[in-house]
Amino acid sequence: MKPERDVLIIGAGHNGLVCAFYLARRGLKVTLLERRPIAGGAAVTEEFHPGFRNSTASYTVSLLNPKVIEDMKLYEHGLEVVLRKVDNFLPTLGPDYLLSGRDGLTKREIARFSAADAEAYDSYSAALESVVAVLRQWILRAPPNSGGGLADILALLKLGNSVRGLDAEGQRHLLDFFTKSAADILERYFSHELVQALFGFDAVVGHFASPWTPGSAYVLLHHVFGEANGVSGAWGHAIGGMGAITQAMVRACTELGVEIVLDTPVDEIIVQQGRAAGAIAGGKAWSAKAVVANVNPKMLFGELLPAGAVDPDISRRMSGWGAESATFRMNVALSELPRFTSLPEPGDHLTGGIIIAPSLAYMDRAFTSARTGDWSAEPIVEMLIPSTLDDSLAPPGRHVASLFCQHFPYKVEGGWEARVDEAADQVIAHVDRYAPGFKASVLGRLPLSPWHLEQRFGLVGGDIFHGKMGLDQLFSARPMLGHADYRMPLPGLYLCGAGAHPGGGVTGAPGHNAARAILADRRKWRRAA
Repeated sequence: MKPERDVLIIGAGHNGLVCAFYLARRGLKVTLLERRPIAGGAAVTEEFHPGFRNSTASYTVSLLNPKVIEDMKLYEHGLEVVLRKVDNFLPTLGPDYLLSGRDGLTKREIARFSAADAEAYDSYSAALESVVAVLRQWILRAPPNSGGGLADILALLKLGNSVRGLDAEGQRHLLDFFTKSAADILERYFSHELVQALFGFDAVVGHFASPWTPGSAYVLLHHVFGEANGVSGAWGHAIGGMGAITQAMVRACTELGVEIVLDTPVDEIIVQQGRAAGAIAGGKAWSAKAVVANVNPKMLFGELLPAGAVDPDISRRMSGWGAESATFRMNVALSELPRFTSLPEPGDHLTGGIIIAPSLAYMDRAFTSARTGDWSAEPIVEMLIPSTLDDSLAPPGRHVASLFCQHFPYKVEGGWEARVDEAADQVIAHVDRYAPGFKASVLGRLPLSPWHLEQRFGLVGGDIFHGKMGLDQLFSARPMLGHADYRMPLPGLYLCGAGAHPGGGVTGAPGHNAARAILADRRKWRRAA
C-alpha cells in the first residue's frame, strides 16, 4: 500500500510542532496525531476555574530557541513575550529576602548580605558563562553518536574544538559543572545561605535530587542557557500563557499545510518489512514513509512498538529509562495578591519567580523527607503570578498563580487519586506560613500530582523532561548510546521529544534537530517505500 503521507508525528506538543514545521517547509506532507482535544502538549493555557486561565503545566519562557522563534515567525503569528520586572524573589519566614534581576540588581542584593559574595558573583557568572557558551554551540546539533560513521567522527572533532577553545581554567569549569554537585560549586563561591539558594534552586527544579547529588550542577546549567526577548538568561511570560506559544506554532504549521488531528491517541506503531510504516490510532491505520515519536522514550519502547520490533536488549535497556521528576503542579485562583512577611507590600517582586527554599540545607531536607516518607514535609515551591504581567488571565482585581513544587514522588501510599487534595492542602498551608492570608485568598485550584500529569499529558512517571537529566541520560546517552542522533533502532522511526538531546524544557531544539536528521534521510526511506 502506498503511504498516505511522508511523515507521521505522534504527539502535537511543542517539539512535534517544531519538527512538523521544518519538514513541511521542505515540502513534505506531514500529519500530527494528538491524544488531547488541544494541540500543545504540556505547553497549553486552559481555564481551571470560572473566569481564570493559566498555563496548565509548562509555565515560563526562557529556553525557547531564538532560531525556532525566528524561523517559525512566532511573533508574526501572535506571540508576545514580556520580561519579568524582577527575575526571582526569595522570601524567608523572617524579615530577610533576596531579589535577583537585570541591570545589576542581583549583585546589589547579594551585597546586602555579603560583600565577599557580591565580589565572588562576577567570578561565578564568568565561570557559568564559559561553560554555557560551549553548551549553546550544541543545542541545535546532534551529539556525537557512539559507534557512528564519518558524520559522528566530525561531530566529535567539533566537540573537541569547542573544548579546546577554552583556556585551562575554562576546561576545569566544564568538568566541574558536568560532574560535581551544585552545592560543591556554590559553596566554593558563596557563603550566605540565601545567596547559595538563589542559584541552587535551578539544580533541583524538575530534578528529584539533593543539591549535593553529583551531576546536579549540570541541571543548574540546563536552566540558565536560555534568553527572553534577546536578553541572555532572562525569564519572561507569554501573554495568554504558554498556550500562546504553541498556538502560534499551530498557525505556522497549518500555513504550510500540516495536518493536525486531535482526540486521536495512538495505540501502536505499524511495522512492515522491518521499518516503521505508520500507526494505529482512532480505530484506523495511518500510513507514512517515516514515523516520528514526540513521547517519552519509555513509552515509545514499552507501549507503542509491537513486541519484537527492536532487539530485546534495546527493550530491556529502555524499560530501565529513568523517568521521575517528582513534581507537583497546581494552579490557584486568587481574590488578591499575596503579602509575604519579608516583603509585604505588592510590588515588582511579585512578577518574578517566588522561590520558597531559603537554603541548600532546606532543599536537601525536602529531598530526604520525600525519599523516606510520602512527599516533602517542607516542599520546595516556586510560585509565579503571571496576572501581574498579563491581565487577560483573571477577572479585574483577581489573580492567578502557579505553584511548581518539589519533591512529590510518583508512588505514594494509597495512590495519588485519593491523596492529591491532601498534598494540595499541605502546599497551600506551607505557602501561607510565608505569606499569611494566602490560604484565605484561594478561590479555586487545579492540583496535578505526578500521576495526574501522566494521565493528562502522557508524561511517564510525571516526568516533565521525558527522562531524568542525570549524567547517564545526557548528550550522547540520550536516549541511549548509539541512537543519540534522533534515529531510533528501527528504520524509519525517529524521536523528536525531550527524551532526545538536549533534553527538557520548552526549547524546540529536539524537534528542530530531529527534522534535520529526517530530511538528511529522505532518500533512504523513499527507496525503502
